[in-house]
Amino acid sequence: MNILLLGSGGREHALAWKLAQSRQCTKLFAAPGNPGIASHAELVALDAENHAAVLDFCAAQQIGLVVVGPEAPLVDGLTDALRAAAIPVFGPSKAAAQLEGSKAFTKELCARHNIPTAGFKRVTNITEAALALTQFGAPVVVKADGLAAGKGVTVAMTMAEAEAAVAEIFSGKFGAAGAEAVIEEFLEGEEASFFALTDGHTVVPLGSAQDHKRVGDGDTGPNTGGMGAYSPAPVLTPMLTGEALERIVVPTVRAMAEEGMPYSGVLYAGLMLTKSGVQLIEYNARFGDPECQVLMLRLEDDLVDLLLACAEGRLGALPPPRLSPDTALTVVMAAEGYPGTPKKGGSIAGIDAAEAIGAKVFHAGTALADGALVANGGRVLNVTARGATVTEAQRKAYAAVDLIAAPDLFCRRDIGWREVAREAAGD
Repeated sequence: MNILLLGSGGREHALAWKLAQSRQCTKLFAAPGNPGIASHAELVALDAENHAAVLDFCAAQQIGLVVVGPEAPLVDGLTDALRAAAIPVFGPSKAAAQLEGSKAFTKELCARHNIPTAGFKRVTNITEAALALTQFGAPVVVKADGLAAGKGVTVAMTMAEAEAAVAEIFSGKFGAAGAEAVIEEFLEGEEASFFALTDGHTVVPLGSAQDHKRVGDGDTGPNTGGMGAYSPAPVLTPMLTGEALERIVVPTVRAMAEEGMPYSGVLYAGLMLTKSGVQLIEYNARFGDPECQVLMLRLEDDLVDLLLACAEGRLGALPPPRLSPDTALTVVMAAEGYPGTPKKGGSIAGIDAAEAIGAKVFHAGTALADGALVANGGRVLNVTARGATVTEAQRKAYAAVDLIAAPDLFCRRDIGWREVAREAAGD
């Protein structure tokens, strides 16, 4: 069948790489794609915000499956338009995508259905936020309610930090995403990400990962969209995975169906592993970035089979997804200035050399300038490798990083550090 992939980042390059391997994939199109995705798909100029144009393209090219990579088209309701035209699509409806599109929506759903999550207060202005801050005290978490491109979240260790975060949200910096905010209780523990596939009824676990949000080594500096990740996350043990499924993910899918918003697609649960049990931090309505990259490197099944089964409501007929027991680890190479204003146009060379030693380099923010590869975003490359342990995967990934000549890019040098330390202590 012909498949259309929407998106242009590292997540979409990983999806394109895996989709193109499918026995079901006759031709893969990507819109708008990037130079890395162009190795696996025909790039097309198609604006995901123009639903009519997407529908026309699908009809003209006889598209049998649309895969929506980023969150914005989901929240915008593109999948609803595709389903109305009887075009199979992987991704939740506009109503269901509120699980990512509105932090307050998710917290209130959890409250109605007794799904474990941090205490919270929804606020619509600075005065309400100030009152909520006095109720919670510091440390406290401050979040813009809507989509803020991986930003808009502050873990404030002091009241001054919290007040500054609230002022930033209501200053208009995040546009409509900052029309409201959520003030949350601070949870202590280690974070992990859990991914499940669902067709709205059946829920199957896909895998776990740990992301590294802070820009600097040792988890220092401002939050980013993610500076690296590894999968699986051993800290999310089989017992804790079962708890997350039974108390958080399955009840959420059931609640969405009961409330008339059945959720179909991938459900990405950000979890906090606390002394009192697993708690939900927040949901994403799509594959994480860069978590998708490490999941795709471990996935041993045909991705199209899984995504099409979700789209067509027959996930229960398939066996559970199979993932390699190996660890996959990805290092984000970002442009100088990120997560502020990134420097664009820097030259990139050495990707072939990195891949020659067994790594896979996914393009996240690249472009071609006079035929040469250059940086064109904040997060530019995802250098990804597999190993029997986190330590081995980390060693292979950084060996590949060191073969890439990109003077205007930087990376953290400690991706996977918690698990590497645990592995060393266990030796």
